Amino acid sequence: MTLEKNVEFAVNIKCQKQVDALKKTLSEIKIEDASISKENKSLVVKSSLPSSQILAKIKGAGFEAAIKGVGPATGENISAAVCVLNNERIKGIIRFVQTSSECIIEGTIEGLSPGKHGINIHEHGDISNSCQNTGQHYNPFNAPHGGPMDPPNERHVGDLGNVEADNHGRAVFVVEDGIISVEDIIGRAVVIHAQEDDLGQGNNHLSKKTGNAGEAIVCGIIARSSGLFQNKKQICACDGTTLWEES
Repeated sequence: MTLEKNVEFAVNIKCQKQVDALKKTLSEIKIEDASISKENKSLVVKSSLPSSQILAKIKGAGFEAAIKGVGPATGENISAAVCVLNNERIKGIIRFVQTSSECIIEGTIEGLSPGKHGINIHEHGDISNSCQNTGQHYNPFNAPHGGPMDPPNERHVGDLGNVEADNHGRAVFVVEDGIISVEDIIGRAVVIHAQEDDLGQGNNHLSKKTGNAGEAIVCGIIARSSGLFQNKKQICACDGTTLWEES
């Protein structure tokens, strides 16, 4: 079962009628709890859904909104990171949130070819030269390549398995990982590959090294991000409209 988490959104709500409309919108999706503040223009949602899916629902209802922070439902202090994927064809964002027992990884990627694509954390945050400078999979314990469900001695720490794009090239995913630490991966890179990762189970000579997932097609640097209630920044546009740093 996917772990529940709290997500803080900045939402441009100005009156009680908009608050009521937002409550109706939230009632249509799977959430456990929601707290709306008209004064602070904020919404905190407790849910196991991907944050991007909740944001899409809020925006689809006509609200200006942005994710401000993510944290575990238990409320403990956390580390958080974000990775932006961006090239001529592929766009995406991946979030990492550390709880006391796991790292929650969730993302949305658009522009992929339909089907499965290997996703890994690589050693270096150098995304120049078409991702060729990101190094090997992050593998501090010198283990063989495997899948995210394998024991620590049978997988790279950076082995995240596959994301699967639909017929429109869009992949939305949530992974709960027990050996990744956010503090250890900041400054490294996420790489998406052209082919499906065989999770070390194939017959190809690359199976135990890279999962035979093919070339890197997009990558991004993992950067420290705001946790829940940590992002207080706002931007005021020239027309007086309040905007948020991330949308």
